[in-house]
Amino acid sequence: MMSTAPGVKFGLDAFSGGPIELWPTSSIDEVDVVIRAVYRQVLGNPHIMESERLVNAESQLRERTITVREFVRAVGKSDFYRARYFESCAPYRFVELNFKHFLGRAPFDQAELSEHIRICVEQGYDAEIDSYIDSDDYQANFGDDTVPFYRGASTLIGQKQVSYNRTLSLLRGLAEVDSANKSSNLVQAVATNSTCKIVPPMSGGRLGGYADATEKTFKIVVAGATSGSRRRRTTTEYIVPGDRMTPQIQRINRTSGKIVSITEIS
Repeated sequence: MMSTAPGVKFGLDAFSGGPIELWPTSSIDEVDVVIRAVYRQVLGNPHIMESERLVNAESQLRERTITVREFVRAVGKSDFYRARYFESCAPYRFVELNFKHFLGRAPFDQAELSEHIRICVEQGYDAEIDSYIDSDDYQANFGDDTVPFYRGASTLIGQKQVSYNRTLSLLRGLAEVDSANKSSNLVQAVATNSTCKIVPPMSGGRLGGYADATEKTFKIVVAGATSGSRRRRTTTEYIVPGDRMTPQIQRINRTSGKIVSITEIS
């Protein structure tokens, strides 16, 4: 059998209902429910054409040669996910959506967000995806057979109210489709360790009432960057407009520098 909510939910309703879990006795129809739930959760409620489906991974899940967890990993490493969230979004948006899609929550603080930026820059795309799915957090909440879901106050035990508010703010979106917004919802709140107000989906012409991260300025601290013809090792600070974050991070990566922190300064 399989435990399911009455339907896949979004917004405030995403915190209600039970998880979707695959059991050894689940029928083929129930496996198909799991597959659809993984696509909605991990891909951010998109429209998926038949040509974009992961046919091989779906077959492996139906045959039980892979777990739900490994199917989630396959979707996270798919061309579909990479094109919509890694190649098209600002770095902060990519990371905050990874938290949402794979762990069902928002990043707790700036240190956690910066750590995943570093993983992505230094170890690459696949390592960034693996870092969520192989984490103790994922294992403790979803294990091998449960589809990741949005975690409310009851599942964020020991965390402050701000964590719940930030997670809720990530559920807001244009038509509830994550790829409709390319900039971060949380960069200001996380960088300044402040709370997020729970607001209607659209407020003042900006998504969820939050300013576009591309309009802000950030300081990137880099250790071990090369400098000059003698390639002297230095610690360097870059002041970067939000809309130039991605190319600047790419340049830092080419110099073998290590990003220590990214903070908002205006």
